[in-house]
Amino acid sequence: MANVTSFYLSRVIGNKVYSEDKKVLGKLLDLIVDAKNIRPKVIAAKVKSGKDVQIVDFSFFIIYKEKGQYVIETRNLKPIDVQREDTIMLVKHILDKQIVDMNGRKVVRVNDIRLAVLSTGVYVIAVDIGLEGLLRRLGLAKPLKKVLKPLGKSIPSRLILWDDVEPLASPRLDLKLSTTYSKLSTLHPSDLADIIEELDKKTQAYVFSTLDEEKAADVLEELDVEAQRNVLESLPVEKAADLLEKMPADEVADILDEIKEERAEELLNEMEKEASEEVKELMEYPENTVGSIMTTDFIAFKTHFTVEQTIEELRRLKPEPDEIYYLYVVDNEERLCGVVSLRDLVISEPQTPLYEIMSRNVVYVKDMDNVNSLVEIISKYSLLAVPVVDDNKRLIGVVIINDIVYELLKVRKKLV
Repeated sequence: MANVTSFYLSRVIGNKVYSEDKKVLGKLLDLIVDAKNIRPKVIAAKVKSGKDVQIVDFSFFIIYKEKGQYVIETRNLKPIDVQREDTIMLVKHILDKQIVDMNGRKVVRVNDIRLAVLSTGVYVIAVDIGLEGLLRRLGLAKPLKKVLKPLGKSIPSRLILWDDVEPLASPRLDLKLSTTYSKLSTLHPSDLADIIEELDKKTQAYVFSTLDEEKAADVLEELDVEAQRNVLESLPVEKAADLLEKMPADEVADILDEIKEERAEELLNEMEKEASEEVKELMEYPENTVGSIMTTDFIAFKTHFTVEQTIEELRRLKPEPDEIYYLYVVDNEERLCGVVSLRDLVISEPQTPLYEIMSRNVVYVKDMDNVNSLVEIISKYSLLAVPVVDDNKRLIGVVIINDIVYELLKVRKKLV
């Protein structure tokens, strides 16, 4: 008998389970781990005895090698209740399932699982996503290694530490969604969107439903059209509407333009009236006009505002970074009068009114202008954002450079 310090799941699943006096008690079907810790510990085993299948306490089990084969032995098949939200069945929920490689920020498939035997128990330490893991399960890894060795070749092997893994399967319907994907929530919305786009519809919906509303709104903006459609169709209309209300109106308009008209109308009716009307106005603009891609989330100040008042208002509003590329100044009729840079605001005396420090030479576009006109303007004047006015020169929106680039990419994709 040889002690085992580590083993692969594929080497023990399906093996017979013996008593201490070497009587066959059943067959090992699965291992169940307590997943609340960084290193999931095996706490139970799923064993088939005759026609019966039972979940038993793993603390009575030992695994060792005899004549090159793994032997599973137990002193007692003691039933145990593992109906907890923090347990995972390795075969059912992890093996052959999709997981996220957090370092690679991509979805991969689990071909095998590596476990370590310590004095305190058996722990999951890594998953195998390489070809070797697949061949091992087919019983071809060892023979193929022997063939390749004289040729100086090896089978690609790739292990990912469990610390760097996020399972994507839903182990249990009653899992607390707020804690299920704690690792994923740390990713940048763009990375998370790329991951979600790789998943099937069902998993897309499940993973998305675990995100808090702020994160979900950011991720929804980054998803491609198909994934946006899948997610919005999967969510209850109330939750989807709440999510859309947290997003910029122009982004919502773009999304609703791409989904079924009936669903879009349903979501608009569920949204708060002010937010809904703002989106509807944007959706009425013809395609390829500036108004169709502008955002109505902008900040403008009256000409009589002092520097001190303006700074106090900015502190109160806590705007997003792309909302304060420039500070626009308007008169009492909301007509665009000028623009103030953050630099000029900071270095000016507190009681200075904005009309004294603003630049009156403002480059702007009209809402019905063609989108293509924006490209020339931002390149000529090196702008990060362009104000949008109506025929009366009232400030009604802003187009930021991100949206211009996105629109150009969208047009390019259509041409490919």
